[in-house]
Amino acid sequence: MDSEHWKQHVVELVYWRDLQRTGICFGASLFLLLSLSACSIVSVLAYISLALLSVTISFRIYKGIVQAVQKSEDGHPFKMYLEQDIAVSADVVHKYSELALGRFNATVKELRRLFLVEDLVDSLKFAVLMWILTYIGALFNGLTLIIIAHVAVFTWPVVYEKHQVQIDHYYGLVNNQIKDVIAKIQAKIPGAKPKSE
Repeated sequence: MDSEHWKQHVVELVYWRDLQRTGICFGASLFLLLSLSACSIVSVLAYISLALLSVTISFRIYKGIVQAVQKSEDGHPFKMYLEQDIAVSADVVHKYSELALGRFNATVKELRRLFLVEDLVDSLKFAVLMWILTYIGALFNGLTLIIIAHVAVFTWPVVYEKHQVQIDHYYGLVNNQIKDVIAKIQAKIPGAKPKSE
């Protein structure tokens, strides 16, 4: 499956094009995240594995009893899934490891640029962001932020699609205000030059 196909599947999921599939995906992943907030990851994985094994073992025994009673030769109930090739090819691993390495190197270069103050204004913006994150970190832990982001991923695209005009209008107003404030700050900082857009 190529990356364009995956992107199409993700878009269909977050825009709720197939209600049943999106509902299952959203509900199961939200349940997993909420479980992780209540229990350790080891406990959650163990309970999910036990639940899955209970279902598959019960189904296997049930099918075996039905086959014995009806004297049929249907075979293993999961034979189709057992015969599927689920191995990840070396090409896929190579492709995504190259992509991850490129992103990692770009992130390291950007962090080096910010921490070593190549551009004073960008480093100050980064410092403000880190200062804001200290307050966010005091209010929420990382898992809570992941849960909030997860819910936002499944709700924001649909809300934006329905109210795009109003959201774009207010976003434009806020964006213009932020640009004005940044321009005023840059004018007061010696040696800071506004970036050409």
